[in-house]
Amino acid sequence: MPAGTGGASAPPTLTVAVLTHNEAHRIEACLKSAAFADQLLVVDSGSTDNTVAIAQGLGAEVHSYPDWQGFAVQRNRLLAHSRGDYVFFLDADEVMTPAFARELQAIVRSGEQAVWTIRWRMVAFGHELKHFRSQSQIERLFVRALVKEYTGVVHEQAQLHALPGGGAVPRRLIQARLLHYSRTTVRGSLEKLTQYVMLGAAKRAEKGQRGGVLRGLASGLSMFLRLYVFRLGFLCGGAGFLYCLFVALEGFFRYAALHYDRDSLTDKVIR
Repeated sequence: MPAGTGGASAPPTLTVAVLTHNEAHRIEACLKSAAFADQLLVVDSGSTDNTVAIAQGLGAEVHSYPDWQGFAVQRNRLLAHSRGDYVFFLDADEVMTPAFARELQAIVRSGEQAVWTIRWRMVAFGHELKHFRSQSQIERLFVRALVKEYTGVVHEQAQLHALPGGGAVPRRLIQARLLHYSRTTVRGSLEKLTQYVMLGAAKRAEKGQRGGVLRGLASGLSMFLRLYVFRLGFLCGGAGFLYCLFVALEGFFRYAALHYDRDSLTDKVIR
């Protein structure tokens, strides 16, 4: 029987769920790539640009929650408004390729009870990083009834119910890759740097971790070497260098902020 349905004749449905905040410059491409969804759902965090109007014009169901309480809370709001048997969480800086969309639709039709992770094709500063070995695998597709809630400050995670009978939920990988427009401009990357640094520092402070310049240097340097050398960022030109540098700077400043800004750290930072 299809996931979450009352009879074998009803095909499983899909909700594509997107969080937004001032995404007018890229939300159209994101939502158009997911137009096949049974429910195209947006939870907005108080955008001051045309994000909401664009999303509504593309047929999305939009709910506004400007009282920012963190990413886990916003994702839980997406879950509360989701009606599909399956829910796929798509970020506003991501675009589904036709191959990805076909594979996603085939999974939903199968009715399988599992969780699916995605991998990215990275695009930065107007260039696809074709040689970059992106190894991130992130859980994005769920049987909605299996998701309890989201928890976590940054890189929030879904907490799941066990399968009927007590079994663990199997993990699967979507083979087609999702286009990820990670960093579009230097200015935007600097803004993102601040947000990710403070969120990451707050998360580590909650765990009682220590910061400092030397810890930051070790983290940033190891990150740069891993991305630029071992994951072949050096083959991706200037865009590849900038991408690796910004990620490494996040690693450095995260530990600097953890030490010097410890008393003022908060997870109430909009990404």
